[in-house]
Amino acid sequence: MSQAGGGSAGMSHPPRSIGAVEVRYDEAKFTELLVYVADRLRGDRAGGATKLNKVLFFAEFTHLRRHHAVISGCEFQKLAHGPAPRQLLPVRRRLLAAGEAELVEEDFLGRPQQRLVPRRAADLSAFTKEELASVDDVFEQLGGMTGTQVSELSHQEPGWRLTEVGETIPFASAFLDFPQVATDVSARMESEVAERYGFADAG
Repeated sequence: MSQAGGGSAGMSHPPRSIGAVEVRYDEAKFTELLVYVADRLRGDRAGGATKLNKVLFFAEFTHLRRHHAVISGCEFQKLAHGPAPRQLLPVRRRLLAAGEAELVEEDFLGRPQQRLVPRRAADLSAFTKEELASVDDVFEQLGGMTGTQVSELSHQEPGWRLTEVGETIPFASAFLDFPQVATDVSARMESEVAERYGFADAG
């Protein structure tokens, strides 16, 4: 597996802004992030599609909160079981078509579970040490949790609560407080961000 290095390479898209933060989707980087996360989930009995989606989400949002920068800039949409990257399915299809990964159907506690299994190592040369540290820290903190548990955790994110199913979860919502630590200031910020981005009411 390659070591972390400098900037990204490959296909990218025009940047979006989050205040002073520039968000640019880098498809090559997202592809390698997907391969890396899927490979790390090999030893996780609950490491199916649900947990894969949530690790990707928490990795991007955790890194954004800590460093005011995204990792790959992939866009997340709200689904019933939590956030999921919009770009995951087309990227996964390309990996499968190229023979670089396979989709395995498993039984997890009597329920079907789909697992993405890479057939190659991730190329980490485009990632910084800080980016990989964020991803690895998410793995450490979510270790031992089931897909259901990480889904429930993602439902506490303000961005998930303030959007409707199918809508994009704005990266700006990463800076809103969790409900259990809400203050008058965070409530005002939540209201302002909801109005700015046209979110649905959280209630």
